[in-house]
Amino acid sequence: MKKILLNSGVLLCLGCCLLYGQQNDSIPQDLQLTSKDSIVVSSWMVGLGWNIINDSGDRLDNITDFDDRYNFVLFPSRISIGRYFKSGIGLEAIGTYNEYEAGNIIDGRILTEDKDYFALDARLSYDLNKLFGQTGFFDPYLGVGLGFSDANDVGFGTYNGIVGFRTWFNDKWALDFNSSGKWAFGDAGSNHVQHGVGVIYQFNAEKELSKKGAEKLAMIQEIEKEQQRIQDSILAARKAEEEARALAERLKKEQEEAARLAAAEKAKKMGLLSLQQTLDSIGGVYFAFDSSYLNDTSKNTLVKVADLMEANPDYTFLVEAHADSRGSKKYNLWLSERRAQSTVDYLSELGVHMERLEAIGHGEDRLVNHCADGIRCSAEEHSKNRRSEIQIRALRKLPDSK
Repeated sequence: MKKILLNSGVLLCLGCCLLYGQQNDSIPQDLQLTSKDSIVVSSWMVGLGWNIINDSGDRLDNITDFDDRYNFVLFPSRISIGRYFKSGIGLEAIGTYNEYEAGNIIDGRILTEDKDYFALDARLSYDLNKLFGQTGFFDPYLGVGLGFSDANDVGFGTYNGIVGFRTWFNDKWALDFNSSGKWAFGDAGSNHVQHGVGVIYQFNAEKELSKKGAEKLAMIQEIEKEQQRIQDSILAARKAEEEARALAERLKKEQEEAARLAAAEKAKKMGLLSLQQTLDSIGGVYFAFDSSYLNDTSKNTLVKVADLMEANPDYTFLVEAHADSRGSKKYNLWLSERRAQSTVDYLSELGVHMERLEAIGHGEDRLVNHCADGIRCSAEEHSKNRRSEIQIRALRKLPDSK
């Protein structure tokens, strides 16, 4: 009967501590969502910049000859507004002004006087990142459109082809570089090329998780789901065992007190080898899944270890912590280091001088059974690998040891 009550009490204490640990253990740093895990999928954009026009009639010849083929003004001469959708499609309206300077070549002829240029264009563009994947700062696009141009005192309609890209500094600001080929309807106007560069401001943006962000969220939700399942199981166990808890805890404390006194007395008479054997016989410190918090059972084990250390002040000790094989190696190494540190911190709270303790984590590299990556194991088999072990580090006399 006593053994049943004791086991029930231990289960309940373990459950309560595990519940507390699961509620307070934060999501690992490398799994937390950040602004880099989301992308803008739809928005409005307004732009202001400049346009440069080549209406010489030989746009691919003498392309570097800026003296008489390219037309531009120094003040901002291009304004745009557009709506961009989740599909990658964008609808834009663009107004431009320019000035054909006397002496420049316009449609194969030298212009004898300055001429104003006006254009109003509508275009349909497609974000190429929808095909290639998000690059963060580089945003290329292609487009087609229709427009009306008033050039060289002639008004005419155009159909347009556009290629361009944006470079994003943050979620709101970007530079936009683009080139448009404009082909006139009929013979009234001239075909020409118009280049544009400007500043883009993005607003009313709607964001969604990127592929990487969605993967992170799925992992976080899986962890939270497992934590909730454990909490539900613990609450059910606590309700069933509440009546037996008081008696079980009292019996447990009596046994721990007797064991601590016996261990302390025995440790005084032992040398290095026998001391290590005593440490091993006390038992390991075990942790819940994805946790570095010490439960009541582990704390009671460390009380015995602390008593043994205080009874042998000439020794220093190494705390080595481990993880099971579930999760990434990097995360398991980090988790084992936390477990080692929490073990050392608790021994320090019990009065063991920190100069006598060293903590190290080995991750999943030192499994005690066959439960490596890819091997199916039960929860109990995995639990044997979530542990801290204490080894005698050196034999030396510390002036201020406790």
